[in-house]
Amino acid sequence: MKIEMKLIFPVLFAAALIALPRANAVTADATMPAVAAPNSGAVDTGTNAAAADTNANPIAAMNSLFGDPVIAKGNGFEIKQSELDEVMTGIKSSAAAQGQTIPPEQLVAYQVRMLDRLVQIQVLLQHSTAEDKAVGSTNAGLQISNLLARAGSQEVFDRQLKAVGITPDELRVKMTQDATATATLTRELAAPPVADSAVKDFYSAHPEDFEVPEMAHVRHILLMTMDPATQAPLPDDQVKAKRKQIDDILQRARNGEDFAKLATQFSEDPGSKANGGELPPFAHASVDPSHAMVPEFEASAFALATNQISDAITTSYGFHIIKLLDKTPATTLKLTDKVPLTDVTVADKIKDYLTQLETEKLAPAFLDKLKKAADVQILDPDLKAAVAVAAAEAAAMAAETNTPVAPAK
Repeated sequence: MKIEMKLIFPVLFAAALIALPRANAVTADATMPAVAAPNSGAVDTGTNAAAADTNANPIAAMNSLFGDPVIAKGNGFEIKQSELDEVMTGIKSSAAAQGQTIPPEQLVAYQVRMLDRLVQIQVLLQHSTAEDKAVGSTNAGLQISNLLARAGSQEVFDRQLKAVGITPDELRVKMTQDATATATLTRELAAPPVADSAVKDFYSAHPEDFEVPEMAHVRHILLMTMDPATQAPLPDDQVKAKRKQIDDILQRARNGEDFAKLATQFSEDPGSKANGGELPPFAHASVDPSHAMVPEFEASAFALATNQISDAITTSYGFHIIKLLDKTPATTLKLTDKVPLTDVTVADKIKDYLTQLETEKLAPAFLDKLKKAADVQILDPDLKAAVAVAAAEAAAMAAETNTPVAPAK
């Protein structure tokens, strides 16, 4: 299903997490998944552990040296440099995970936009009701559950959080604030209810958005033939020993031993080992290249019948054995079907999406009014100058299109 919620406040840290590759040893990603990356947790030597401890929280280290100044404030709230740094760390980590680097001039633009988002969230929180907070807490819990399901295991999820420099508790607080702000904005603007006919019209007009591709759901056992810390190939004698070991494990699995227990005991993929080798369902690379499996793994998985066990296959990571749990055929979701990995129906998803589109149209003027009432001030000189430049550019663009733009603070 391709439809995505167009939130006024994209969950800042969640956006970075979603862009990270799945941390298992079969994902085809140019940056290499976490299992094959230094300091990933696959193999921790004393040296790697010490380095990880030293660099665990660079933002905290910078704050201890240079302090944590307030960069923006308004009636009832302050925003510190560390809060913006956390968001920017997530954005840069997201880009790095996709093999990209954000140019310095774009980083300034991101800082301006993210600071404005942080300010908007704070001014909305000043107007949140108990009901808004309850809705925000519930929605944040659902979002975190979806991220966890996407990651495939708690271990992988924790590793992804560490990659963007945030703890589970911090993530929950931030996501709850974001969701509460969105609930507050939706209530304050009170967009008219979406008619059932509008939902049906949208569904009929966008059939491709509700297509779900064929998915394979597997367990696997991996014996790595590369050093997880250096990514260098193992010596030939170790590769030969692992080949014999994988053949022995394959024979045990085919003789009826519990595959999940064998995976927990022998697999060297930390992203799935704790779950008995179970991986999140995946599609063909041609359909979902962002979460593609390596070609040999994908071909073997989709060729299996339910509960069938593959031969030992070789990939760039090592030797695998795959057991197909089930295969879901491609389908088109109906309005009454639930969106994968959620308890929300397609109809409700469309209704929320259309409501937020309407809210987005009304939001800029309303948010500007709130910021003026809160007497928002940008205290950092560089950021204040960058905000002024961005406002001037927006005004010039608006003048060309005859679109009114709220003045910068």
